[in-house]
Amino acid sequence: MSRVGKRPVAIASGVTANIDGQTVKVKGPKGTLQFTVHDDVSVELKDNVIRVAPRFETKRAQSLYGTARAQIANLVEGVTKGFEKKLEITGVGYRAALQGKNLQLSLGYSHDVIYPIPEGITITVPKPTEITIVGNDSQRVGQVAAEIRGYRPPEPYKGKGVKYANEFIFRKEGKKK
Repeated sequence: MSRVGKRPVAIASGVTANIDGQTVKVKGPKGTLQFTVHDDVSVELKDNVIRVAPRFETKRAQSLYGTARAQIANLVEGVTKGFEKKLEITGVGYRAALQGKNLQLSLGYSHDVIYPIPEGITITVPKPTEITIVGNDSQRVGQVAAEIRGYRPPEPYKGKGVKYANEFIFRKEGKKK
């Protein structure tokens, strides 16, 4: 039985939630988000608290309702605080810059990588070696960060590449003479 799914999701002040069938819509100061809950999971809104429960005693329903509760909690957090990922660029000559609605990355290739910034995502470059990705949808912020990191993942010998700010790279020793 899920321990995450048993906890109710409290709706913060300034946030309105609406349940229409299996669709949960949350509106707050940072925008509007929605999530469609699986049919095996029941959702109810009562006294500014959303509760999630499995409809059936099947293994699938048991596994889905904890996930549904976490998704709904992410919606509420996204419209109140938002989500942020930080990336660091390591390497000689590796840098990032904003060009209008595009992110230009110099990552040691013969050409610069141009990444178009998607709607609902804000990218800032405080230093040429740091990228900050901000948005209200946790999945989209993580996906954008993963796509940018995917252009040049960090390598284990010198640590060059794009990495998450809290990521640890296991370093290897290299060849010996």
